[in-house]
Amino acid sequence: MKQVPAEDPHYDPRLARNFLTGEELTSGELAALVERALELKADRAGSRALTNRSVALIFDKPSTRTRISFEVGVRELGGQPLVLREGELQLARGESPRDTAVVLSRYVHAIAIRTGPHAIVVELAEHAQVPVINMLTADHHPCQALADLVTLRERFGRLAGLKLAYVGDGNNVARSLMILGAKAGLDVVVATPPELAPRALAGDDAAGAPAPGSVSLASDPVGAAAGAHALYTDVWVSMGDEHEAAARRELLTPYRLDQELLAHARDDAVVLHCLPAHPGEEISQELLYGERAAIWDQAENRLHAQKALLEMLVGS
Repeated sequence: MKQVPAEDPHYDPRLARNFLTGEELTSGELAALVERALELKADRAGSRALTNRSVALIFDKPSTRTRISFEVGVRELGGQPLVLREGELQLARGESPRDTAVVLSRYVHAIAIRTGPHAIVVELAEHAQVPVINMLTADHHPCQALADLVTLRERFGRLAGLKLAYVGDGNNVARSLMILGAKAGLDVVVATPPELAPRALAGDDAAGAPAPGSVSLASDPVGAAAGAHALYTDVWVSMGDEHEAAARRELLTPYRLDQELLAHARDDAVVLHCLPAHPGEEISQELLYGERAAIWDQAENRLHAQKALLEMLVGS
């Protein structure tokens, strides 16, 4: 059973706390996580790091990939997942995240949560005595970005120097790609309408050193796609944005990921999408199910990336 020992040069005891945005990681820690995920993919039964440990999995939002990959991952590591759905905690009746964190810390070895406001996750982390993992908030989706890096490392044999072009809504996925992509050495270009652009991020790692990659914002999807190793998109209308669906579709129509846009990328470029997808809207059906798609590998790699993360955060 291989684990991340304290004497590992990439190990940082601060990581024993939380994974909320990815900013908690140094570039070296991130590289180690990516490599460990690939090892666990090659040998799914190769670690029992969570034996005799329990992880609370709180879902305030519907979920397919996040729910299944975390629950399966905890079990494959030898742990006990405790799935808590919307309305099953006193959080739904007004109990504070602070009180919830204090109580859960007495019962479980880690807390993972998929919710809306990022402030809920921050408050949980401030008061929990066990690691807190952000499975998704409206502002960040770092577990998805971690799996995306595993997928790119798997496809290209490296991360440093790759160009990733994200086109579409400047949402939580875009923000996490900006943070973690830059830490991994990618050149991340986010092309989005100015009205939906994410906040630019400096990309420094947890040690305060500049990230080895770069982040830039653009409004031209064709320029962003030029020479890219990967083109990435996400849904145009996320959960909670339904009230402005028509306006978003109008703004984002020029940012559709299709064969015409892919033609501006490298000949070996791959297509990425975090799913669920709406073929014919943000991505063409041809690309979603085509031979250039690494989308289904992304979905699978959620499992392996999160097992590596759990092993490092919670493993004995």
